[in-house]
Amino acid sequence: MTDPDSPTRASSDDTRQQGRLRQQSEAAAPDDLRRRLAALLEGVRDERGGEVDDSVPQLAETAPDLLGLAVTLPDGSVTAVGDAGHAFSIQSAVKPFLFALALADTGGAAIDAVGIEPTGEAFDAIKLEGGTGRPPNPMVNAGALLTAALVDGGDADGRAERILRGLTAFAGRELDVDDDVAGSEMLLGDRNHALAHLMRSEGTLHVEADDAVSAYARACAVLVDAEALAVMGATLALGGRNPLTGEQVVSAAIARDVVSVMATCGVYDGSGRWMRSVGVPAKSSVSGALVLSAPGRMGAASYSPRLDALGTSVRGAALMERLSRELGLHAFDAERR
Repeated sequence: MTDPDSPTRASSDDTRQQGRLRQQSEAAAPDDLRRRLAALLEGVRDERGGEVDDSVPQLAETAPDLLGLAVTLPDGSVTAVGDAGHAFSIQSAVKPFLFALALADTGGAAIDAVGIEPTGEAFDAIKLEGGTGRPPNPMVNAGALLTAALVDGGDADGRAERILRGLTAFAGRELDVDDDVAGSEMLLGDRNHALAHLMRSEGTLHVEADDAVSAYARACAVLVDAEALAVMGATLALGGRNPLTGEQVVSAAIARDVVSVMATCGVYDGSGRWMRSVGVPAKSSVSGALVLSAPGRMGAASYSPRLDALGTSVRGAALMERLSRELGLHAFDAERR
């Protein structure tokens, strides 16, 4: 038994107390937090690497120099700097939330319908698990097509409406769909159509291929900004409870499962490097967004459209690494405990 008065015990208690004080100071000093976030933003502003995604015309037309950052704390406060209020289509950042909704609507059965292992492949690779015909994980396109098809709704329109309601609950405010983006995703998403037909042929997908692509296309076209996305990330980080509205959007167990898969698969083939350098579960997006869920701590989101070869925002990744260091968010940093 450890002596309660031992130096080791005292040191451990001091460290935990320092961590609690740091979290309290973050919540208690929004002006200081805003200054710190603004400084982080300026630290990456001169980075010019990467290219804007051009998979649909609406993304190709995005102003490349947009840059925003938002953080949501457990008390519901949202601190935002730069272009954090600029609206964009959520694109791939929708995938953790589709997984969460599919788990909720199937009573957890969706966990067996899709794998949870990283692939080492591109996010739109025409590839399923050997022997099962399942998508490898819910963070790649095949997995997101399947999870979008598993949410409640009698047809593609019903599922799209359920997804929009669910995302609205995660964000704590009314969200809309950009119909032009959804149309482009449906028309130009040849690989998504191919994946849907492949899953149909394997008996994995139980709705029509076009219906699956349609529901997923509308999910990707939901309009958010970094502020809304930070709240969504915080909802997952805080056990499925939205810190703005108090609504229990999904169960704590579902939130835990989703955040776990974000940690291993959320940045595709760069997920291992991401967890080493940033140490916070995250999901990237071809729109230029990044959403983070730091369990029990906060949600954060950045927006900067230029992407690297893996489809991750160049400035966003640099920004989030600095944010993790600044606020002591790295999950495996012993000094933060």
